[in-house]
Amino acid sequence: MDLLYWIIIFSLLGGVVSVIAASVFLLLPESWRTRLLPHFVSYAIGALLAAAFLALLPHSMNEASVDFHQIGLTVLLGILGFFLLEKMVLWRHCHSSHCEAHSPDEAHKKGSDQSVVTLILVGDGLHNFVDGVLIAAAFMTDIHLGVVTSIAVATHEIPQEVGDFAILLHSGMSRLKAFIMNVSTSITTLIGALLAYVGLSGMESLIPFILAIAASSFIYIAMADLLPGLHKKTQLSATIKQILLIVMGVITIYAAHSSLH
Repeated sequence: MDLLYWIIIFSLLGGVVSVIAASVFLLLPESWRTRLLPHFVSYAIGALLAAAFLALLPHSMNEASVDFHQIGLTVLLGILGFFLLEKMVLWRHCHSSHCEAHSPDEAHKKGSDQSVVTLILVGDGLHNFVDGVLIAAAFMTDIHLGVVTSIAVATHEIPQEVGDFAILLHSGMSRLKAFIMNVSTSITTLIGALLAYVGLSGMESLIPFILAIAASSFIYIAMADLLPGLHKKTQLSATIKQILLIVMGVITIYAAHSSLH
């Protein structure tokens, strides 16, 4: 299959399919959602970290001409850059229903403020666009790496989309309109992927650094946005479940990467 078709199919998997999965998740009873969402988050942490350390970074350093120190610096700058983006509220990654920005009470208080809804949609669109660029860069390096990267994107997109849906619904938006708006913003994943495919053709020397930025993105999301939410449950049983699910996420990426090669 042509490389472009791979990029289109898996960028849609990382974007639109994640929105559909999140919308189906919202159809479940609230008690189920409350129990299941932390499990999704734990699994996503493992998948993101495994994709960063076992796939993206090794591939970014695979080129003989690449300076490992430059790759390390790119990862560091990437993490700091994503921190600044989130500080400017351009990138929203809150995945917990207890998060201040995503809690029902906070969403209700801000529901009348259309700028909040706009900010969520714009931030989500920007996030998805960058995901598309990262997916395309991964596929242009190696098809197997592209598949693994897409899986990692999908695992963290689902809990993120659930959080975004919650804000839109509490702002007074109907389920249908919230679904349409989220699908619309998810299309930017495909747009980012296609633009990257065109823009990076003939510029292969930049791809290792884009992979390093992808790794920094996954590390930041896992450690700064997802992991702190797990500390809200301090019981031993909850901790064991979290560790097992994180390990399952790691195993999923490791198995996919190994079997595809």
